[in-house]
Amino acid sequence: MGIHIAVCVKRTPSSTTVAIGGDGKVQTAGLPHGINPFDEYAVEEAIRITEKLPGSKVTILSAGAAESEEVVKAALALGADEGVLLTDPAFDGSDTIATSRILAAAVEKLADVKLVLFGKQTNDGESGHMTALVGARMKRPSVVAVRKITAIDETSITVERMTEDGADTLKLALPAVVGVTKEINEPRLPSLKGKMKAKKAVVAKWSASDLALDPSSVGTAGSRTAVVTMEPVPARGSGLRIEGDSPEEQAKNLVAKLKEAKFI
Repeated sequence: MGIHIAVCVKRTPSSTTVAIGGDGKVQTAGLPHGINPFDEYAVEEAIRITEKLPGSKVTILSAGAAESEEVVKAALALGADEGVLLTDPAFDGSDTIATSRILAAAVEKLADVKLVLFGKQTNDGESGHMTALVGARMKRPSVVAVRKITAIDETSITVERMTEDGADTLKLALPAVVGVTKEINEPRLPSLKGKMKAKKAVVAKWSASDLALDPSSVGTAGSRTAVVTMEPVPARGSGLRIEGDSPEEQAKNLVAKLKEAKFI
């Protein structure tokens, strides 16, 4: 019988080097973009589930401008079955709360989704909010920081969740929302056949009206937060090497340095 899996992906800058403009905002114009690296693991895990549960299918969802169609097609090239781009000028400026409203509405429109997968976080905002927000909005059980799916069938999923002390094993009834970490798998590369399929694929496009969303509930109007300004991380200063012929002498010299700096 299988299950329907929705994987939410985002188009983000591929470069780790970004500049902060005079307006205090990240300047992404001209930078290469691609699928958020964390989302690649969610796509891979969804495909692996379909290989274990015959009859399953994977639908990719991405909220963004027209350019985000490229990351939907990138996921299709890896083996996902269908893709939907959630795009509307009304969505511009959405924070995580407004974006969760868009994604939840899209999952509801798909109607038969048993499992929603997210990457742990995005490499631009790094909030890690989306799994919990969509789960809460849809009133579905959710879990983040999942490093392994140990069992899954049409009614439940068992996962290992990373914690500060190690890991927990949790069993959730389906439908559920799960956020995965990079430890969960090793993403595959797209095959030539997959690339050809993705190139020909027609990606559906859903607007706010398609999702029955009031424009005032999404975008800047529907957001509870706003990034006012951003600053680059200050360069780290040079370290101080504590000399000494023995551990005892090094400890003595360290204490002297701390007293000199008035830390003790």
